[in-house]
Amino acid sequence: MPSTGWIPKIVPYGADQTVYLVVDRLGQLGSVYRETENERTELEPIITDLMSGQFNDPVRIVAFNTLEHWSEDVSRQVAEEIQARCDIDGVVVPEHVSDFVASHTGRIRQLSLRFA
Repeated sequence: MPSTGWIPKIVPYGADQTVYLVVDRLGQLGSVYRETENERTELEPIITDLMSGQFNDPVRIVAFNTLEHWSEDVSRQVAEEIQARCDIDGVVVPEHVSDFVASHTGRIRQLSLRFA
């Protein structure tokens, strides 16, 4: 088979963008890096997906930009944003992200006690 000299690129064209990966725990199966569609690489869809329960057990969120050669753990910023949105709306942090928010903001979830 003749070689065409074509080599697939790891980084897609127009890669000067920040991409976010969510480390999602899948129970006994371990953890995976879950990426989003290329068209949804901004942070807002990640926050929306987290709040709507699209992830099993989010552990960490990593942002990276291959063109600029950097990566950063943005878990704390995302957790604080989720907490702020819930505070503004006057609602509790959804159960499916409460552990994520608590572990990255230091906030301990307050459980209400019922007295008999």
